[in-house]
This record gives sequence, structure tokens and C-alpha cells, in this order.
Amino acid sequence: MEKEQPRWAEVFQISMPLCLSYIPIGVACGILLNAAGFNPLMTGLVSLLVFSGGAQFMIASMLTVNAPMHTILVMLFFLELRYALLGSSLSQYVRGTSKKFLYFFAVSLNDENYAVNYLKFATDKEWTPKDALMVEHYSLLFWTLSNLVGSLIGNVITIDLAIVDYALTALFLYMIMMQIKNKLTILVSFFSAVLAIISMTILKSTMGLVVATLIASLAGFIIEDTLVKKGKEKGFWLKRIKPKASRKVISKSGE
Repeated sequence: MEKEQPRWAEVFQISMPLCLSYIPIGVACGILLNAAGFNPLMTGLVSLLVFSGGAQFMIASMLTVNAPMHTILVMLFFLELRYALLGSSLSQYVRGTSKKFLYFFAVSLNDENYAVNYLKFATDKEWTPKDALMVEHYSLLFWTLSNLVGSLIGNVITIDLAIVDYALTALFLYMIMMQIKNKLTILVSFFSAVLAIISMTILKSTMGLVVATLIASLAGFIIEDTLVKKGKEKGFWLKRIKPKASRKVISKSGE
């Protein structure tokens, strides 16, 4: 009879595809952080404390263009605000755990390990909060090591910092595409882009991005709330472009 694997090894195998996918992008992020002035120690700290590829790319990109610190902090706040929603959707699965557990679970949550854990919670009755925490820590380990490797590589090679502008633009375009659910989202995205250009021209600083983000988000919320209250959520503007992956859908696909 084959000897049963320890639980940590089983969870590691499940999280391996995610961990391996972090290596190339993590190395690139480390190189970019090095170009922004982060030494390996600082790179390691920001990897552990922030643990968000989008946030770390944004930090490096905005620092290289000399953006003020308060602008970076505000942009980070809005960028990472989505984790409140992601965490709330997992709360039903981690009930009864200690506050210490919830703290470590929250600080190591990101988009990718959330997707792995949500799928496992929804389809595997044996998946436990401890397993989910291991997935987060495995992914954090691979991400941090990849960042450190990138930082060390960045010390011996020279990169053109003009690439940073394209990296940040590509990052936000990707994030927009991932969040497109209906035509209202597309409208608000274009409105936000135009508003950003106008506000940055008037304010002559990156605070214009913060102003544009707040106004566009508020406008999108008001329009969506109005349409839903009038019973038009299935109309032209709120009609879904991408199908919703619910627990019910996932369960059916796994049968």
C-alpha cells in the first residue's frame, strides 16, 4: 500500500501551479523595485507586508516618476479596497477560527490564492481554513523569493526606466479587462480616463488620478443604483458580458 502523503504536501501540490506562475512576474517585479531604489532587504519587506503584484508594480512605477507619497498611499488604498469584498466572501468558511488566525489569513490574502481557496472551499468538503492558510503562505513564499531574485538581478543589469510607464499602463488595462462585467463598466472606464486627463491638466499633479477615481466611482455607483432601483438591472447597461461563476455553477461543472 502506498503511504499517505502528509497534508502539507497535498496542499503544496495543489498550490504548485499558482506558486510556479509567480516566478517570472515576481522576478520582473523585483527588478522594477530595484530600479525604483529598493535594496534586497526593502524588496523583501514590501513583498511580505504588501503581497500584491499590482500594488508593488504601482509603487515602483509611481516612485520612478517621482509621485508624491500621499498620492501613492491613496492610490494603494483604492487599489487594495477590493480585498474587503474578497475577504467577506471567504468569511463563511473561516468562522470559528481565532483572531490570530484571521489576522495572518487576511494579511496574506491576494487575488490568486483567493481564487484557489474559494474554488476548493466550494467543491471540496475536506478543505479547511488551515489548508487555505497554507496555500496563502506557499504563494507568499514563492512571491517573496522571486522578488528577492529579481532585486539581486537588478543589481547587475541595467534596464531602461521608460519601460516602467508601459508596465503600469499594461497593468491597469489588464485590471480593467478582468473587471468588465457589463456595458456600464466600459462607460465608467472611459469616463474615468477622460476625467483623469482633465483633472491632471488642471491640478498638474498625480492627485488628479485620485480625484478622477473618486468622481468616476461615485458616478458609476449612482447610475448602477438608479438602474437597479428602477428594475432595469437586466437591461442594456447592466446586461452581463461575462457569465457569473457561482458556487452552483462550479458544483455542476465538477459533477
